[in-house]
Order: sequence, then structure tokens, then C-alpha cells
Amino acid sequence: MKSSANSGLVYSTDGGRMCPECRRPLAQCSCKASAAAVGDGIVRVSRQTKGRGGKSVTLVKGLALDAIALAQLGKQLRTACGSGGTVKDGVIEVQGDHCELVMETLARLGHHPKRTGG
Repeated sequence: MKSSANSGLVYSTDGGRMCPECRRPLAQCSCKASAAAVGDGIVRVSRQTKGRGGKSVTLVKGLALDAIALAQLGKQLRTACGSGGTVKDGVIEVQGDHCELVMETLARLGHHPKRTGG
């Protein structure tokens, strides 16, 4: 079996998920802090039920914000909708079908959202 330069520890019970580049826990990752914000600047709002047992979720993608600002915006959107949700991999998820309310809130905060999907 060949060993690869990219192979290594992926998950540790001590630190959780590991960064593949600097090989540290994601909470202590040094390479992600210097990386640019993920997103193309076009804010897309959509509704999805796939893989969620028929329950709908409002997704916000394409925000060019860093992780801290994205988490704060997610908190503001969840509070405005009065529901739960999370931020995963640069995507804000708000539980329920709140596309119109999320779009109004984003527009009020200075973003230019576009509705995608049906």
C-alpha cells in the first residue's frame, strides 16, 4: 500500500475534525484564518426538502463573508424568522419556508438576494 502526502488523520476524538492542510483541529486551524472569504457575491435564496424527511429548509448561499460574520448574519436571519437553523460550509440554513422574509431581511441589510429554485 502506498502512502500519499495528502493522507493523514481526518478525525480525532481529542480535537474533532482535522484540517487537511495544516493537520490541526479545525478550531485551531491556521490556514483557514488567512484564506479569503468563500462565496461569489451573488446571494442566492432557495428552499430545499431533499434529505430532510419532507421538512423544508431555506438556504442562503453565495455570501462573501468570513465565518464570524456569516454566523452573525445567520443569527439575525433566524431571529427575524423566529425559527432555528445553522451555518454549514458557508451556507446559512433556516428551518421552514421563509424565503420571502429572508430576502427582505437581506435586502434591508444591504445585500442583493436572488431567488433560485421553484
